[in-house]
Amino acid sequence: MRQYYAIGPRETAAMNTAELRENFLLENLFVAGDIQLVYTHYDRMLVGGVVPTAEPIELPNPANLKADFFLQRRELGILNTGAAGTVTVDGTAYELGRQDCLYVGKDAREVVFASADAAEPAKFYLLSTPAHASHPTTRLTQAEATPVTMGALETANQRTIYKYIYADGIQSCQLVMGLTQLHAGSVWNTMPAHTHDRRMEAYLYFDLAEGQRVLHLMGQPQETRHLWVGEGQAILSPPWSVHSGCGTAGYTFIWGMGGENQEYTDMDPVAIPDLR
Repeated sequence: MRQYYAIGPRETAAMNTAELRENFLLENLFVAGDIQLVYTHYDRMLVGGVVPTAEPIELPNPANLKADFFLQRRELGILNTGAAGTVTVDGTAYELGRQDCLYVGKDAREVVFASADAAEPAKFYLLSTPAHASHPTTRLTQAEATPVTMGALETANQRTIYKYIYADGIQSCQLVMGLTQLHAGSVWNTMPAHTHDRRMEAYLYFDLAEGQRVLHLMGQPQETRHLWVGEGQAILSPPWSVHSGCGTAGYTFIWGMGGENQEYTDMDPVAIPDLR
């Protein structure tokens, strides 16, 4: 399990491109037949990817957690970005199609991932945060999620947001998780930009055509930086940082948050002319 330490705005402002990528960009999350886990010191969020092929893959218990089992003090959000698959939690199987979500609550002991077809595997994206109480394991398909359409084609940011784990959806201790699809002709997400000092966030970009990229903006509003992000790569966004992207073509992204509260609208907006 890789480990990423929290970085402050002053240190970030002095970083070059390689240093920014080393500290905020998560590459190689989806490896066929394997599970990748990243432990971050931003609100202790854990980010991961699982791609089961011929054999199922069980959620391990990394020694870094100092726990008897992975979810002893944690909760887990799973969103499938690939083909059909199954997640089995303590003997109960949950089928997850593309862009379906599963929440697994604290105290679940065994979590096993499998693909319906090894030749076209599922790609499970994982977010895990510390938990103080147990909530029931719950599946929510994309068709059942809460869609909200925002933006406009005139500003190249028309998009539909699907909320899965949040205050009015799947119940959790602190994890918030959802997905945003851009409409044809739109390339911007989350613009005007914002920060939310009470929560960190992670972005996973996918559904990018081969050879295309997303230009992700980060940093303090008056001291922005950028990262070029490819298919299946994720960004760690500290609470003090803006998090916005513009693609060279269409894409989809998963957003997930952990921290002080679960209020989706708790954000500090930044006017576009104030960005630097």
